[in-house]
Amino acid sequence: MVYNSNIRHRKSMRLKGYDYSQNGLYFVTICVNNRKHLLGHINNGIIELNNNGEIVRGCWLSITEHFPNVRLHDFVVMPNHIHGIIEITAHVDESAGVQNFEPLPAQPLKNAYQHIIPRSIGSIIRGFKIGATKQIGYSIWQRNYHERIIRDDESYNEIAEYIQTNPLCWNDDRYYDEVLG
Repeated sequence: MVYNSNIRHRKSMRLKGYDYSQNGLYFVTICVNNRKHLLGHINNGIIELNNNGEIVRGCWLSITEHFPNVRLHDFVVMPNHIHGIIEITAHVDESAGVQNFEPLPAQPLKNAYQHIIPRSIGSIIRGFKIGATKQIGYSIWQRNYHERIIRDDESYNEIAEYIQTNPLCWNDDRYYDEVLG
């Protein structure tokens, strides 16, 4: 199918010109399709994951096995979404036999949706979603994801606290009243 900008008018949520494979910290949110509660439920501020939720949690934790240039920070699997902080770094565990590498140079694209740059946040999220989909047996994810570049310690601390306290605030969460699984 040929790309037709008149039909497929979709605005990118990404920061124009930013290299999402470069070293840095990124806050990501990935939602379940139609925000259905397919990953578990919250009971008195504590997340109780179901089988799908445990699979998602395991896939999140295995990101570093597939992307040795990544460190995972705080994360939480909620009933219908996951929040996490991902750090991309050029330094990897050399004892694992993996070479250090730098982010790829920016490549010109024909359009904004041409491909995902290797070792970028987009490729990490894509790999995570594929892994969870294969283990669950069907896709549960909405089409895209939300990300924010973390630029300073204050922002990092606010986001980490938000992630850690997210189950406690579930009744006030904007996704709370969405579709139950």
